[in-house]
Amino acid sequence: MLAPVHHIIGLTTIIRERLLPISGNVAARAQQKVTAGEVVAETRWAREHVLLDVARSLGVTPAAADRLIKCQVDDKLAASSEIAVGKGLFPRSVRAPREARVVAVGGGQVLLEVGESKIELRAGFPGTVIQVIPNRGVVIQASGGLVQCVWGNGRIDSGLMVNLMQTPATVLIPDQVDVSLRGSVILGGRIEHLETLQALAELPARGLVASSIVPGLLAKAREMRYPILVTDGIGSLPMNSVAYKLLSTNAKRDVALNAETFDRYSGSRPEIIIPLPTSSDPPMPNETETFVPGSQVRMRRAPAMGMIGSIVSIKPGLTALPSGLRAPAAEVKLENNENIIVPLVNMEVVG
Repeated sequence: MLAPVHHIIGLTTIIRERLLPISGNVAARAQQKVTAGEVVAETRWAREHVLLDVARSLGVTPAAADRLIKCQVDDKLAASSEIAVGKGLFPRSVRAPREARVVAVGGGQVLLEVGESKIELRAGFPGTVIQVIPNRGVVIQASGGLVQCVWGNGRIDSGLMVNLMQTPATVLIPDQVDVSLRGSVILGGRIEHLETLQALAELPARGLVASSIVPGLLAKAREMRYPILVTDGIGSLPMNSVAYKLLSTNAKRDVALNAETFDRYSGSRPEIIIPLPTSSDPPMPNETETFVPGSQVRMRRAPAMGMIGSIVSIKPGLTALPSGLRAPAAEVKLENNENIIVPLVNMEVVG
């Protein structure tokens, strides 16, 4: 049976697409080395559209309104610019409500884009541009450690990682946050207090890697301007031993945080990249695996959620579970030496 894969790898080749949401200009070139914060593409995006019915405003037919309209498609208009003026002794006029760009003209109407803002696409991690995708973005390759996570708040940044965890079950409390951490990425364990998130925002921190976060803080975590990544789940869970070992042993290194939300269709998920120098390209991670005896696996559901184990054997056929359901299952030996029966759907291969 094919298994979902959760990448926690000390050294691998990482290849990622970085794409604009809409067409724009690509600034990077092939074989260019980029830093995490470097802008590789940019575009402009209008947050709102305004439709002006010139014919109705001037009290004329659509054909007559078209002859009175002064602007053309792609014209940029200042706020209160005259778009059309009627005829008569006291002519009425139609003006642009705000600074805008003309999108369409016709049928006695004018469609405007307003509230335009600039979108800058940053590389996200240091590496080499191996492909340019015209008008959309780039493909970047790097070597280093990779830790995929289960939740992110949508932000992206990079910085020096500082470890505040004594054990995988550490709870990060506000008193641990002081001015010496300004500009750092914090490896912080369980997040159970709103004050902790606020204290990191006030520094400000460059990012937070947490083992878990309680459900009541998710809305606030999404509002934070620094990236927040959760390695193991929502609730109060310790960090799995594989991620803890890899991250804690790479403290004091620069790391890149991409806290994008998990998308099962594109395969994108929040992740931590630890850039490392290499003399040659290490192997790429396997995107597909199968459940076989000896596979290292991570539990995805309670009661052993987040724990790491090794498959002892795959049960033949369907196994009766305590819930009364029957499903493909395996016997797994957890790190605490406990043997449990786990449905295959509740596990993922770590590698």
